[in-house]
Order: sequence, then C-alpha cells, then structure tokens
Amino acid sequence: MRSFVQPNGVSSPIVEKCGTNSSIVCVNKYAAVLPYPFNRTISVLGKEYDFRNLSVPSAPSFDLLQNATFVVFDRKRGFEALGSKPTFEFMFPLANTVHEAPVYVPEQNLLYFSELPPFPLGSPPSAYLRNFVLDLNQEPPLLANFTPNPPVFAPNGGSYRHGQLLWSSSGAFNASELNGTESRISLNTIDPITHKSTVILNNYFGFFFNNINDLAVHPITGDIFFTDPYYPWSNARTDTAPQIPAASYRFVPETGAVFLIDDTLEEPNGIALSPDGKTLYIAESGALSGTIDSRQPPGTKAYNTTGHRSIYAFDVSHNGTRISNKRSFYLTQDYIPDGLKVSQEGLVLSASGHGLDVFDPSGQLLVRVQTPHSVANCQFTGKDLKTMWLLGNNGISRVRWNVTGQTPK
Repeated sequence: MRSFVQPNGVSSPIVEKCGTNSSIVCVNKYAAVLPYPFNRTISVLGKEYDFRNLSVPSAPSFDLLQNATFVVFDRKRGFEALGSKPTFEFMFPLANTVHEAPVYVPEQNLLYFSELPPFPLGSPPSAYLRNFVLDLNQEPPLLANFTPNPPVFAPNGGSYRHGQLLWSSSGAFNASELNGTESRISLNTIDPITHKSTVILNNYFGFFFNNINDLAVHPITGDIFFTDPYYPWSNARTDTAPQIPAASYRFVPETGAVFLIDDTLEEPNGIALSPDGKTLYIAESGALSGTIDSRQPPGTKAYNTTGHRSIYAFDVSHNGTRISNKRSFYLTQDYIPDGLKVSQEGLVLSASGHGLDVFDPSGQLLVRVQTPHSVANCQFTGKDLKTMWLLGNNGISRVRWNVTGQTPK
C-alpha cells in the first residue's frame, strides 16, 4: 500500500501492513501528526502502558497494532534489523514475577536467568532463591531449575566475564531470616561447570549497596560497570534501608577498586556498552520509585508518567576509566526503560513495558517488538548470536532476526 499525507498533515494510512510477514506493520512518518481526538493512558495497573492502548477513533488503521509483533518506524533500517524472515515465539509461561539477569554461556550453549520475588510483597526470604537454566542444545529448549552453591539471593543483573557468570544479588537479610546464612546485596561470580559462587564485592567502603541492579563488562578492559538504585528497600527485599545515594559505578575485580561514574540519576537501571567500549548507556527509571526513609514501611509508589524514564548516553575514554559528556538519548514511550543491550552493529536495545525497542546510536527508534508479556531484560544467544530472548512477568519469548549480539568475552 502506498501512503500519502493529507492536507491536515496526517499520513494515510498511519499504520499499514508491510513486508512479507503478516505480523509486521509500519508506522508511517512516526505518526507525527494524529487526527483529533486521540488519547493514550499510561498506568501500571494492567496493560494500559502498552503502545497498543493509544486510542485514535478517526484512524482505524491503528487497530493493526493490536495483533502486530514487529512495528517498523524506519523502513530501510528497520527491515535491515529484522531480516527477510523474522520470527517471534512465546516459549515458556512463567509466574507473574519479574525474570531478570539473563547470562548466555557460549561454551555450554546455556542461558541462565533469575526469578525475582513475587508480588504482592510478603514472601519469606528463603523463597527468593529460584533461578533457571535454559538448555539450547535441543529443540525445543529445555527449561530447568538452577541453584548456585552457595545460592545467590534474588539475582537482578547478569553478565559474562572470563568464562564465568556474573550475578548481582539484589536482596539482603540477616542469618536468622535466611536459613542461617547472612545475605547482603553483592556481586558474585559463578563457575558454570561446578556452579560454585563467590562474592567479589559487597560494600562501598563499609556501606551496603542499595541494589547492584544491572551489569555490563567493558569489552577491552574487562572492568565491570553496574547501577545501584533503591528498589530492594521499596520492594521489601532487604531489611536495611539505603545508606548511600543511588549511583552507577565501575569495578575492577583484580584490585577491588570501585569508582563512582555517575550519581545524577534518580533510579539508574539498565546499563550497556558499545562494542568498541567508547559509549556507555544507562537507563533511568525514576518514574517508578518508592520510599527510602527507614522510618517508613517499604513500598513502591504509584507509577508517575511525568517522572524520569529516559535512557542516557555517556562518552567513555582513557581505556574505560573516564566517563563524561552525559546526554539524553531517548524518552521511553511506555512504562520505564529496564534492561539494555547494544548489538555488534551498534544498535541499542531497551526492554520497556510490553516490548523491546531498537534504536540507532543517535536515539532514533527503528523497530519495536511487541510481546504478550512484560519485558524486563533481554539476551542474545546462539552460534551466530542472532537469537534474542525476552524476559519479564508471566513468561519468556524468543526472537530470530538479523541483529547480532556482541561476542561474550
């Protein structure tokens, strides 16, 4: 179908089927001009924060978004990313809890990931130890439980470094509350063969960290970059209120040194590095935050659509040791930006709401993958690293396309 622009500036149609796959639709001219009246409700009470909730009564073409999987905004580069035969599969229904910390171990062809505490709040601390491993050596893949030794409490962020899994524990309880073993927010290595876990960082000069939410490994130096928002206290995953400001850090495991890289974000969340290690991306999810006052009971506030929910880019120089030139990258259209990845091609991928957004390095949205479940994080897998797994509440899904992950190191 050939689109055209009406005298009032509205593209007709605004949304249309495109490509050879019936699950692909194109949004013409980014729907930059919409006919009145239109309305988009943002809420976390149901699926209201989904892009498909945009109501445009006089533009029936928006109905095509309801059943679409791939939404293309830039046709040339969007179809380059999707390839000739993109596929989406809902693979495993899971509990209505957040699934996070995906780590792909290429030598085993296994994908490890975690399950964070269920909601509503109140589960005993010992219940927060459930993790999974996905065996990709068979089709369909086999999903099984996985427990490191000793267990890692509520892993929130994950990465891969020097043949080992990196998992951040995002909860903290004293020994009497957790089967006699003290658990604190920490960064851990896990041997994928023996499953032995080792704590490599658990404090900042004697202060407890708040979360250690997400991780990224510098592709040249191997330094570990991580974010530290307030969420465990808000979500009752810790018995200790925040002691230091929310911030982001660089950690050198070989020396134990921790460096502050940014403390300007209210709730720093996802974090990722470009393939050359020269650009750092951090997601800010302050639109969803809670109390940090130890005199008040923990609890997450209602979602605030005018709160901070942007992705920022930073320059990385001097062999990864200098972070500068913070700049706005993208204001997330749905809910909050969570897990981030950067492809080998330099595309930025953001888990947000009920979808995965794909941007070019300037912050231009190229494609959105719409899902039947929320998306909190994502991970590339496979020999060619062109398979993407999407993780969130209620399930995980698989996308096969033409976007390539960075080679784990």
